[in-house]
Amino acid sequence: MSVVRHVLNRGLRLFEKRQLARAQSHESLRRSLERKARLFFLAPWGSRVQADHLDGVPVEWVSGPGVARDTGPVLLYFHGGGYVFGSPRTHRAMLARLSGLSGLPACLPQYRLAPEHPFPAAVEDALSAYRAVAEHPGGVILGGDSAGGGLALALLGEILRTGEHVPKGLFAFSPFTDLTFSGESIEENAQADVMLPTNRTDEMVEMYLPDGGAEDPRASPLFADFAGAPTVWLTVGDTEILRDDTLRLADRMRGQGVAVEVNLEHDLPHVWPIFQPYLPEAMVTLRGLSGWLRSL
Repeated sequence: MSVVRHVLNRGLRLFEKRQLARAQSHESLRRSLERKARLFFLAPWGSRVQADHLDGVPVEWVSGPGVARDTGPVLLYFHGGGYVFGSPRTHRAMLARLSGLSGLPACLPQYRLAPEHPFPAAVEDALSAYRAVAEHPGGVILGGDSAGGGLALALLGEILRTGEHVPKGLFAFSPFTDLTFSGESIEENAQADVMLPTNRTDEMVEMYLPDGGAEDPRASPLFADFAGAPTVWLTVGDTEILRDDTLRLADRMRGQGVAVEVNLEHDLPHVWPIFQPYLPEAMVTLRGLSGWLRSL
């Protein structure tokens, strides 16, 4: 493990975790992440970003250096942020890096956020965006991180349930798959997790699910039926409060006949690939994922 990891973990614990625990409003969290993304999350030189719409959903097409938008398959990627904050702008640098490594273009939907647009708005936007790119040359690979990873998995469950054209695969960083928070790691890793506090979980669920229904597979894909799903690649840190969201989901998928690769990493922060300009472990993960993407 790198020295940068130790420094980053300490900084996240001292500043980011405290801010997430004490923030007065979701608007302040949105502004903070957008500002930090502009300052710290840097895309490779020569990357390209193009604004567009897919069936009424705003999106950003992101391509790494030398990657054409019509190359296939396309990475349809859903950003994290607890369904409350985050945007394609906060995650475009990481996807530009992944695009450059894999040679594949990425499309990042700006799905509607809670509390202004509670469940199932995000799922509806995700399905609209998927249908609009389903015939992309070479197909589609779904991806996401944290809540966006949960959204990608919920979308996959809906695709299978409704008989849509199945994507080529799915990958997720530290996905949020269980809004009932029944995993043991929620309590076991409450202190060890350097980024995510546990004191805001109920508040986040109330904003996203004001009418309840946390066991709905569209909200908590841990409970979805994935029989017939394509191959899946997942990664999570062993000290994250969401560790069991990944491990239990992988076990459930395997029980339904799905090929799942899980990369459990030691003492890395939530969605560590987003720190790709600085963190060596982030680049190791993105390169490993790129090899998996190319294999599809």
